[in-house]
Amino acid sequence: MQAIARFIYFKLLGWKLEGEVPNISKCVMVVAPHTHWLDFLLGLLIRAALKEEINFIGKESLFKPPFGWFFRWMGGAPIARSKKKNQVQQIVEIFESKSKFRLALAPEGTRKKVDEWKTGFYYIAKAAKVPVIKIAFDFGKKTIKIADPVKMTDNMEADIAEIMKFYEGVKGKIPKYS
Repeated sequence: MQAIARFIYFKLLGWKLEGEVPNISKCVMVVAPHTHWLDFLLGLLIRAALKEEINFIGKESLFKPPFGWFFRWMGGAPIARSKKKNQVQQIVEIFESKSKFRLALAPEGTRKKVDEWKTGFYYIAKAAKVPVIKIAFDFGKKTIKIADPVKMTDNMEADIAEIMKFYEGVKGKIPKYS
């Protein structure tokens, strides 16, 4: 499977990779820009090409029969999305219950253009006491860039501003949404 994924990613599609997934068992991966549904498939492909376990979260209903087993097998973890449930705390509990959990999140929270990122990734990383890894899907250069892990400080605005610098000039699949 890895050989097939590498062939598709590098040879057929002509993408490149800058950096590598750090050898850490728990982290929040901030993947941006998220402008198209193909981002998820590209993420699955590079994950297979690198033979890395990378996780995601989804609403509880996705994890019920008949397809729940598939989403769990793909590395997914269910969370309740009701206003009564603290989603950050639910995700922290997932981190605490697993020996390995590397959560990939799109900070925009949508595939459309946003003026500000959602801050959930920051709060999750702080509460779970895990680093953030910046990952850029640059369709303009056909490159996935992976940065070294960084710890979040108590200055959210400065941390997010520093993280966003990594994504300057990066073009998503739909550039106007980048």
